[in-house]
Amino acid sequence: MIHNLQPFRRAALVLCAVVATFIAAPGAVADNAWPTRPVKIVVPFAPGGTTDILARAIAPELSKAFGQSFIVDNRGGAGGNLGADIVAKSAADGYTLLMGTVGTHGINKSLYSRLPYDPQKDFVPITLVAGVPNVMVMNADKARALGIGNVMEFIAYAKAHPGELNMASSGNGTSIHLAGELFKTMTGTFMTHIPYTGSGPAMMGMVSGTVDVMFDNLPSAMPQIKGGKLKAFAVTSAQRSAALPDLPTVEEAGKLKGFDASSWFGLLAPAGTPPDIVTRVQVETAKALNSPAIKEKLLAQGAIPSGITSAEFARFIDAEIRKWAPVVKASGARVD
Repeated sequence: MIHNLQPFRRAALVLCAVVATFIAAPGAVADNAWPTRPVKIVVPFAPGGTTDILARAIAPELSKAFGQSFIVDNRGGAGGNLGADIVAKSAADGYTLLMGTVGTHGINKSLYSRLPYDPQKDFVPITLVAGVPNVMVMNADKARALGIGNVMEFIAYAKAHPGELNMASSGNGTSIHLAGELFKTMTGTFMTHIPYTGSGPAMMGMVSGTVDVMFDNLPSAMPQIKGGKLKAFAVTSAQRSAALPDLPTVEEAGKLKGFDASSWFGLLAPAGTPPDIVTRVQVETAKALNSPAIKEKLLAQGAIPSGITSAEFARFIDAEIRKWAPVVKASGARVD
């Protein structure tokens, strides 16, 4: 019997290999199988705004990288909360992603008394796609008619005519809204806030003259600035934008020390999404953002591409929530 043990050893080795294969299988399947069907990127605003522009810039690149369609799904409403909540409550399988913003994941936690999702607990950050300055713009025809050519002249007119000017935003609680509220607080002016379901519809209101002023994201405002439909007064970031280097900051032009209200946009997934999927999406997004064509396109629009890791993006979001809480409180803005 001792001489016949060799076949049993071989059988045992085969059995161990089979067991090891089954143990490793779940991870291997997760790594290799996803995605087997189209992936949805929810944009929590209407088409035409910067959130939408950035999502549509990277979606084709991810489609090429993974061999499946990445489809942009616009779900605007409630300052981005509607779309963000849809993703928060979606299956954590990698097939529903969110293009989150400084509003949905930085500001809204302090601005809204009842937020339907937790921006930190209900999501896993994938990567920061881009940082973007806002730009203070006015309907060009209205600016000419009222003799307003810069920030100081705007402040003087707004103080002399409280409530006469309408201020558009992409929705309550967005960075566009809060930038305007911060401006009102720091200048002692009052403008009637008109919230839209996204930057795209708000921009249509601006161009048509329905509303007068807006603190829009630079990429979505750029075509109308270059086309002469909008008069750009200043960028809301702490530094000037490379896309419009001659345009001053609000701090410079309005003599408002410390004024800084920039925006950012990033990909997130529902909490519990497999880490390997998160990492793969982050890596491919970073590759796309660093490709010469995409990088040049975004920089020309005023966006600064990123692509940081999931852990870095998580720390960034935590810092943004802490940063905006006192700003919201100081502005007096609150949405019930």
